[in-house]
Amino acid sequence: MMIMAAAGTESPNKSTEDKTSARRQNEVNRKLKYISLAILVIQNASLILSIRYVRTLPGDHFYTTSAVVMAEVLKVFTCLVIVLIQERGNVKSFVSLLYDSIVIQYLDTLKLAVPSLIYTLQNNLQYVAISNLPAATFQVTYQLKILTTALFSVLMLRKSLSKIQWISLVLLFAGVAIVQVEQEGGKQKEALTSTNQSYFKGLVSVIISCLSSGFAGVYFEKILKGSSASVWMRNIQLGIFGTVLGLLGMWWNDGAAIAEKGFLFGYTPMVWGVIFNQAFGGLLVAVVVKYADNILKGFATSFSIIVSTITSVYLFGFHVDLIFTLGAGLVIGAVYMYSLPKPNASTSSTSTSSSSHSKGGDPELDAFLPNPKAPGMKKGN
Repeated sequence: MMIMAAAGTESPNKSTEDKTSARRQNEVNRKLKYISLAILVIQNASLILSIRYVRTLPGDHFYTTSAVVMAEVLKVFTCLVIVLIQERGNVKSFVSLLYDSIVIQYLDTLKLAVPSLIYTLQNNLQYVAISNLPAATFQVTYQLKILTTALFSVLMLRKSLSKIQWISLVLLFAGVAIVQVEQEGGKQKEALTSTNQSYFKGLVSVIISCLSSGFAGVYFEKILKGSSASVWMRNIQLGIFGTVLGLLGMWWNDGAAIAEKGFLFGYTPMVWGVIFNQAFGGLLVAVVVKYADNILKGFATSFSIIVSTITSVYLFGFHVDLIFTLGAGLVIGAVYMYSLPKPNASTSSTSTSSSSHSKGGDPELDAFLPNPKAPGMKKGN
């Protein structure tokens, strides 16, 4: 009887402790979500604004092709360090894993040559676009990557979109079109004051960048779903091709000038900041996504457009009128609408989420933060 009484007194205490622990965990998760939102907004807005700033400063400019190569090298180095940490500092195991993943499974590695080529092209085109377009205009127009990604997902991955998502894509296209019409009206005036900038060149660059971003992202996701390798290893493989292809592009476009002036010509602390942001930004966001859902990511993208626009007004003298506000508003609303969960999936979101994580179905989460206990996944990878 005494044992039973003791057990009975422990149960309420344990229940209270569990509730307190759950409450603390919820509080921590809520704080992490707000921190994640801040990081996503800062990364999205700062990269565009900083590139625009360093490319419009007077004086000698750095070669964008060398910046793309440097970002790839830093990305590969970072991923190598992470994989080494996952192997608990065991150099022999680390080298063996790299040899097996890159050399032995060379056919698997070669699959990444296609997205690597496209990502290298995209990174170079981003510099061209931001150098020729106002930061706010680029930020709004670049959201077309949502449209291209959705279309390629439907075609290549057989994904289905809800009615709200289709409507949001129409609104997205309409919003971008309105912004372009508004910018077309002021293009001649801008051309007179910015003789070294070409609005048409920037527009074509951002459109091609959106197309390449959509295709490469979906292709990369398709590869991830058919492999147990972590995205850290995938980024090493991507980075190897990206570095080689970036060097070829650099030699083709700026080879003679870089041979004369040097690889690091025009590099300032601000330029290094842009390169580090570009190299680590994507990896950082991928980790942050662990604490952010799609709605939060959509809100962060929308808010970053607002931040970029407001900053551009004060930093670059960008003029915001009613038409631009209407177009940007449509884009912001469309981004948020597209990120909303499907109505028929809302009731089973918890079970779907847990099953997708256990199967490694979320390439942004499971691959960047691999579970060593997952079936078919090697230790430390």
